[in-house]
Amino acid sequence: MQHVNADRRRFLMAGTGLALTGLTGWASGQSAPEMVEADGLNLIEPETRQAINNGLAFLSERQHEDGTFGVVEYGRNVAVVSLSGLAFMASGSTPGRGPYGAEVNRCVQYILNNSQDSGYIIAPDAASHGPMYGHGFATLFLAETYGMYPEPLVREKLAAAVKLIVSTQNDEGGWRYEPKRQDADLSVTICQVMALRAARNAGIFVPNETVDRCVEYVKRSQNADGGFMYMLSQPGESQFPRSAAGVVALYSAGIYEGEELEKGLDYLMQHVPGGTAMSRDSHYYYGHYYAVQAMWQAGGPRWQQWYPAIRDTLLAQQKPDGSWFDNVAAEYGTAMACIILQMPNNYLPIFQH
Repeated sequence: MQHVNADRRRFLMAGTGLALTGLTGWASGQSAPEMVEADGLNLIEPETRQAINNGLAFLSERQHEDGTFGVVEYGRNVAVVSLSGLAFMASGSTPGRGPYGAEVNRCVQYILNNSQDSGYIIAPDAASHGPMYGHGFATLFLAETYGMYPEPLVREKLAAAVKLIVSTQNDEGGWRYEPKRQDADLSVTICQVMALRAARNAGIFVPNETVDRCVEYVKRSQNADGGFMYMLSQPGESQFPRSAAGVVALYSAGIYEGEELEKGLDYLMQHVPGGTAMSRDSHYYYGHYYAVQAMWQAGGPRWQQWYPAIRDTLLAQQKPDGSWFDNVAAEYGTAMACIILQMPNNYLPIFQH
């Protein structure tokens, strides 16, 4: 177990000092930092910046006073609200500050209003692909919020949400659709891993044994080709969306080098997006949300190839009203696209190198 303990130490040390970085100056009313060139790539060009602004404006127009979005039931899902909040925050706004400070506040309030005494974050009347997806994204959003806006109520709800994640980890080390210690899959598990990492960054206690078991679960889920299977209990072939999530899980667990990571990145590089064609796969945005994080962390030639490719693809597919289509909801697709395009901003602690 020595290697597991080393991975755990990287997880714990990686969070130290990140909680209040990135947006502290912006939150106090200063202008957002100027973008700089990195890895020889002009990070966000004017055309891309305009596309992002149009996307954020679409989300703002679609938000209701209670923090929800649009007219479909998925607009009330805590994951969609949280991802939209992250999209606003990735542009430089924080609760009550910046061009979208009011929108972020409404997102935070909706998540707090739907945080149960048990710690479970769920909107019972919303459509859902799996409640623990929503809980994971909502916990991540609260953690990022608390790191920039240390409000006691946010900490209280965040700590309870983390406690629920910890208490529902199954014997394999993962999580599934419901908060029960039964089966697990990699896709839901990575949502919880990122939530725990963000919470640890914000100063919330995460038990060492929970981290150890996360790391082992992710590593055991990797196939020989470098991609990742869906469930340990039902071994299967690798697929791009969950493999992108698997690589980010390794990074989130504090693993920044090694054979597992290199094999995973090499697998993802077989799926560089085309310049104009966009897959109608229902997990398209999910996959690229994680893939761009993986390449941002990897840096170098991989990032230089990946970001322009996904940028060009997304810009070609944006609708005249500023949105991006997705079968779940336009608000979901738009929030994901804006997060992906804004990765070079490096404002959110969970995405920072």
